[in-house]
Amino acid sequence: MIRLYLFISLIISNLSLSAQEIGKPEKDGVRVTVLGYHDFSEKRRVSDMCMRTSKFRKQMQAIKDLKLNVISLEDFKQWKAGEKEIPDRSVLITIDDGWKAVYTEAYPILKKHSFPFAVYLYTDYIDVGGRSMTTEMIEEMMENGCSIGSHSVSHPSPGTVRSKKRKGQEIYEKFLHNEFGKSQELLKDKFAVDIDTYVYPGGHFDKDMYPIIDKYQYDYLYTCIPGKTKRETPNREVPRYIILGKDKDDYIFKHATTFKASSKSRASAGAIFEKTEYPVTPDSGQKVKTRLPTITADLSNVAKLDPNTVEMRIAGMGKVPALYDAETKTISWTVNRPLRFPTCIVKVQWRLVDKNNHEPALTWTFVVDREAAYLPKTK
Repeated sequence: MIRLYLFISLIISNLSLSAQEIGKPEKDGVRVTVLGYHDFSEKRRVSDMCMRTSKFRKQMQAIKDLKLNVISLEDFKQWKAGEKEIPDRSVLITIDDGWKAVYTEAYPILKKHSFPFAVYLYTDYIDVGGRSMTTEMIEEMMENGCSIGSHSVSHPSPGTVRSKKRKGQEIYEKFLHNEFGKSQELLKDKFAVDIDTYVYPGGHFDKDMYPIIDKYQYDYLYTCIPGKTKRETPNREVPRYIILGKDKDDYIFKHATTFKASSKSRASAGAIFEKTEYPVTPDSGQKVKTRLPTITADLSNVAKLDPNTVEMRIAGMGKVPALYDAETKTISWTVNRPLRFPTCIVKVQWRLVDKNNHEPALTWTFVVDREAAYLPKTK
């Protein structure tokens, strides 16, 4: 009798799915990187939110070189809902706020690569002159691969949201209805499209927003929390890598474009933009088509270098028999066994005359195009 009771209880437990679990798409092993950008300029001061146009161009070229799959917002939505399959190692490009430079700087680059993208607009910053985009600019982009979503009405800071909450439930709910609901209504009326995705201003969100989010039927909402998105990732908390203009070595972009091995694809290294203090070959981030490259570092600008202390190490190989030319102050080594991994990390160290400790290592990483390296040579 007890066994029968336990068996029936187990069946009931398995059938008692929560509302969110019912109809939830099955896991598929695919990971998507959502990139978040803001403003662009080649002349204005760089900040976290404003990056050099040339850097953005370089990043888009890196996405192409890495053979990542740039998907549209509609692709993302259909995949997330279990209605469409997409390749692993996919990227969704999003741009926040509605700066005019999105149209003048970023859009031509995206259009050149035929990359779809999504712009998240806060409605108080459309058609207001200065550095804001016009309706006509947005409409032109929408005809050429751009989707739009809501980024609120006024782009409230996290502090403003908390302040409204402290003033009581009625004031707080009225505020949320305006930011989520009014922005959706205005964008829908102006651009004649359904608005069912939202980017939280400043990345700030709280679970007490969810009833209002549900009221306006937003399906996917994006945060500023970095990470890959899976099909089973909560739809109200989709991660994004916010790409900063002041990120010296593009550390965030590198991690955003790095994918670990999955059942769908093999591991792949992300984009590398490290800068080296001294000239090196292959250059940092360069992709080489041979698994037996010659690696060099030019140390001619190092004052008081002790030539007997210069050494080179390769990740996975340790110290290698590199040769140092005292006349040119260059250390070099031709790899003598095929590199096995998609990236190669090199470290060169030395001491100065009359110093007992090594100077900080010169370290850089280059990429091995393994597909090209395995192709047969043509005569």
